[in-house]
Amino acid sequence: MSESLDTDKLEREVKSMYAAVAESANSEFHFETGQELAKRLGYEPDILSYVPSEAIDSFAGVGYYFEMASLKPQDKVLDLGSGSGMDAFYAAMNVTETGSVTGIDMTTEQVEKANNLAADNGFHNVSFHRGYIEDLPFEDESFDAVLSNGVINLSPEKERVFEEAHRVLRPDGRLALSDIISEQQLPESIKSDADLWAACIGGAEQIDSYTDVVEAVGFVDIEVRENTEYEFISDQAASACDKYGVKSISIAARKQ
Repeated sequence: MSESLDTDKLEREVKSMYAAVAESANSEFHFETGQELAKRLGYEPDILSYVPSEAIDSFAGVGYYFEMASLKPQDKVLDLGSGSGMDAFYAAMNVTETGSVTGIDMTTEQVEKANNLAADNGFHNVSFHRGYIEDLPFEDESFDAVLSNGVINLSPEKERVFEEAHRVLRPDGRLALSDIISEQQLPESIKSDADLWAACIGGAEQIDSYTDVVEAVGFVDIEVRENTEYEFISDQAASACDKYGVKSISIAARKQ
């Protein structure tokens, strides 16, 4: 974490940006949102047709990892930074009504929207909680899979996030996520800019450091894949991508 990053400002910036995503998905952001993005990344149209359209409209993920997650009926799944619920609802179609999906997000507007969509669309096995991915309010070994999409880069305490994910997974449980990383070390001017963190750029960890953290907390069988279909859309974000190799990857790993 950058020593000069204002973490309080970062939390305000992130909450503000993703409240806007929840409430007005058609606004302009550094990143793309919505159904066309989801389909391009690899989400299956047949499954998307069962996901509430309002959740898809607010989708701001950076990759597709579900074939790496190997979800199956009866699985209990946790989605870190669940937003308006797109990935949680998509996961629910994989685990069926015999499984369950829990989402956690620190943005009140996202959690409220997602819970309303779950209730209105009959997703009785899907629930959303307000909280922090660095301090999960769940017991040890309570999930079969932990998912996340474009969120962990926003945390200034990434090692803590992976420690918590490892803690709540059962033995042989799976971690599957998509996130933003960089090929080169980002300069301090970017790493200390809360605005660029909120835009999913400033917090991009160098890929080697990212996978080192995943391994250090105890995960094994780490698999990494680049998401070539993802791209930032603002000039500022695109410039960072070109200069420092900021890009999207998907990662799968297993708890022993």
